[in-house]
Amino acid sequence: MAEAAAGGSRFKAKVNILDVASGAVLRSLEQEDQEDITAFDLSPDDEVLVTASRALLLAQWAWREGSVIRLWKAIHTAPVATMAFDPTSTLLATGGCDGAVRVWDIMRHYGTHHFRGSPGVVHLVAFHPDPARLLLFSSAADATIRMWSLQERSCLAMLTAHYSAVTSLTFSADGHTMLSSGRDKICIVWDLQSCQATKTVPVFESVEAAVTLPEEPAPELGVKSTGLHFLTAGDQGMLRVWEAASGQCVYTQPQLPGPGRELTHCALARAAGLLLSVTADHNLLLYEACSLQLQKQFAGYSEEVLDVRFLGPEDSHVVVASNSPCLKVFELQTSACQILHGHTDIVLALDVFRKGWLFASCAKDQSIRIWRMNKAGKVACVAQGSGHTHGVGTICCSRLKETFLVTGSQDCTVKLWPLPEALLSKSTVPDGGPVLLQAQATQRCHEKDINSVAVAPNDKLLATGSQDRTAKLWALPQCQLLGVFLGHRRGLWCVQFSPMDQVLATASADGTVKLWALQDFSCLKTFEGHDASVLKVAFVSRGTQLLSSGSDGLLKLWTIKNNECVRTLDAHEDKVWGLHCSRLDDHALTGASDSCVILWKDVTEVEQAEEQAKREEQVVKQQELDNLLQEKRYLRALGLAISLDRPHTVLTVIQAIRRDPEACEKLEATVFQLRRDQKEALLRFCVTWNTNSRHCHEAQAVLGVLLRHEAPEELLAYEGVRASLEALLPYTERHFQRLSRTLQAATFLDFLWHNMKLPTLPVAPPVPPSTL
Repeated sequence: MAEAAAGGSRFKAKVNILDVASGAVLRSLEQEDQEDITAFDLSPDDEVLVTASRALLLAQWAWREGSVIRLWKAIHTAPVATMAFDPTSTLLATGGCDGAVRVWDIMRHYGTHHFRGSPGVVHLVAFHPDPARLLLFSSAADATIRMWSLQERSCLAMLTAHYSAVTSLTFSADGHTMLSSGRDKICIVWDLQSCQATKTVPVFESVEAAVTLPEEPAPELGVKSTGLHFLTAGDQGMLRVWEAASGQCVYTQPQLPGPGRELTHCALARAAGLLLSVTADHNLLLYEACSLQLQKQFAGYSEEVLDVRFLGPEDSHVVVASNSPCLKVFELQTSACQILHGHTDIVLALDVFRKGWLFASCAKDQSIRIWRMNKAGKVACVAQGSGHTHGVGTICCSRLKETFLVTGSQDCTVKLWPLPEALLSKSTVPDGGPVLLQAQATQRCHEKDINSVAVAPNDKLLATGSQDRTAKLWALPQCQLLGVFLGHRRGLWCVQFSPMDQVLATASADGTVKLWALQDFSCLKTFEGHDASVLKVAFVSRGTQLLSSGSDGLLKLWTIKNNECVRTLDAHEDKVWGLHCSRLDDHALTGASDSCVILWKDVTEVEQAEEQAKREEQVVKQQELDNLLQEKRYLRALGLAISLDRPHTVLTVIQAIRRDPEACEKLEATVFQLRRDQKEALLRFCVTWNTNSRHCHEAQAVLGVLLRHEAPEELLAYEGVRASLEALLPYTERHFQRLSRTLQAATFLDFLWHNMKLPTLPVAPPVPPSTL
C-alpha cells in the first residue's frame, strides 16, 4: 500500500510516494517547471495522479513509473487550490483561487464544464458518490456549499448554514445524506433530496476534516447502532466519534501533551481498514479504523535537528530531537518511526546510558525526562524531573553504571540527578506513571549559559563548557571545582573526555578544537580548520582521532598525533548541531539545521584493504611487465603498461623496443596493433615525454608512427587530440631548433677537420751499423 503526501510547508515542489509497509519514500514527483504544487489528487482506482502548480499547469502522472503522461494549462487565472476525482476516475474537478470551478474529462483530454459564481477562493470540491446523479459540490470563502448539476450545467442549490470556512464534505453510504464540517465548530447533516439541514452537531472545536464511518457496530468506538456516525479531527488534536441522530460524542481519543498536536487532515481507507490523520507538525499517524489503535507513525518535516543519538545495545535505533517538543525514534533497518510526546517545549539535547536501553532528554520547558526502549523497540517515559529556572540546554548520563545524570542550564547551574532503583527494573513503565526525579546536588558553575556537560569514563569527574569562554573540571558527586581551562577566545559549545587518556577536548565558537591535560589544565594541542563555530566534537578510533562538526556544515576528521585533518565531509548545508558515534566507532550520526539526519560509515579499513590490493596488483603487473620485456613480447608489454596508466613505465617499454636492432619496424608493428583507446593514451603520454629533452626522441618516434599510419580524420577523432597537439607543437619546434643548432655545430667541426693542414715531420737519417 502506498500513499501520496506533500511534505514540508504549505506548498512544496514535490509529491512523495510513501510505502506504508516500510515507511520509505518510493518516489518523488516534481513537475518540469519546478513550481510549488498547490493541489494534487489520486483517482479512486489508484491509477491516475494529477498535480497543479503555481505556473497554472496541470500534470497527469503515471505515478508508479514517475513519468508525466500529459501536461496542460489549467485555464484558471489564479492557482488551483483544490481538486477531486469523481467515483468513475474519469472526471476531475478543480477549484481555483479565481473563484471558478472547472471539470475535466481525463480520458478524452478536454474541459467539460466551467462554473462561475463563487466569491473568492474555491477551497473545496467533491463529487457525489453516485456517478449516475452527476452532482458536484463546492465551497468558497463565503462558507456556502453550492450544488452543481453537470447535466444542466447550473447551480441547483446553495446550502447556507455555516458561518466560517467549510473544511470537508462527506456522504452516507446510500448517497441521500451529506455531512459538512467547518471551522465554526459545528458539523451539519444535510438531506440532499430536500437540500435542507436536518441536524446541526456542535463539536466545540475547529474541525479540519470529518469522515463518515461504515454503518456497522464498532463497540470499541462507542458505535452500538447502525445509524450515521462520523469522526472529526480538529485543533484539539483528538479524534472523536459522534452519533448524528443524537449529536452526542460517543468516543474521544486520549489527548497527548504538548503543542503541535492539532490535526489538519483525516482520511479513511475503507478497503484497507485504516484511518490516516495528519498533525500540524507534519507527522502522519495511521490507525486501525475499527478501534483507532495506532499502527504506524511517519515523521514529516523535521525543521532544525538539534541532537541525535544511537539507541539499543547494537545501535539499532536512532532518536532525533528537532525543533519540536516531540522526539522521533527511528529503526535503522526499516525506517519505522515512533513519535514520543511528553515535553511541552522544544527538546534541546539528548544522551544515552551505557547499555543503550535508557536515554534522557532535556528541553526548554525546564524539565528532563528519562525514556526506556524495550526489546520490541517501543519507547515510553519512565521518569521526569524539574528544578532548573531556565531552559535545560545540555544533559549527560553516567558512563560506568546507570546511576545518575547531569544537566546544565541557561540559569548557569549544573544539577546532579540520581536514578531511583525503580528505574533499573525491567518493566517498561513503573506503576503509577513516570517516576519523579529529585536533584541531589546543584552548583552554580559559570557566569553565562552552560552549553555542554560531560562525565568522565570513570564517573568521578565532570567537565562543563560555557559561553563565558571557559571550561571547568569538577569532582563528582560533590561538584567540587578542580580547575579551569582558559584559552578560547569565544564561548564553548562542546566538551568531551577522551575514552583512553586523561585528556579533555573542547570545541569553541572561535573555530578551534583544543585538547587539555587534566593533570595541570594546560593546552596540549589546537586544531584549526573550521571557518566558523565548532559545535560538536567526539573522540573516535579509540581516542586517536577527533571528529568535529561546525556551523559551516562541515565534518572534519583529525589525527591527534600530528594535528592533521585527514578528511573533510561536506554533506550538510547548515549548522551541524548533532553528532554521535556508535559503540564500535564504525558509524557516526549527524543532524543539522538543514533538517537532514545523515548516517556515516567508517570506510578506513575498506580503503586500506583496497589500497593494499591495488599495491599487490601493481607488483604482480610490474613483474609480468618485466617478464614480457625479457621475452621481447613488446605488444603485450606495451598494452599492459598503458593499462597501468603510468607514463614512465610506457616510456621504459618504448625505450626497450628502440634498443632492438630492428627498432623502427618493431615500433611501427607494435603501435599499429594497439586499440584506439590505447593509442589515445599513448598520445597523451607523448605530450608528457616531449617536454623533456632526454625523452623527446621516444615521443617523436611514436608521434611519427601515428602520423604515418593514421589518417588525419581518424587522428582528429581522438579524444583530446586538439589539446595534445597544442602542447606538442611548441616543444617539438624547440627540439627542432636545438637539433638544427647541433647539426650546424657538427658541420662546422667537420669543415675544420678537413681543412686542417699539419706540417710534414722530418725523417731521421738511418744510423750506420759501425756506430753501434
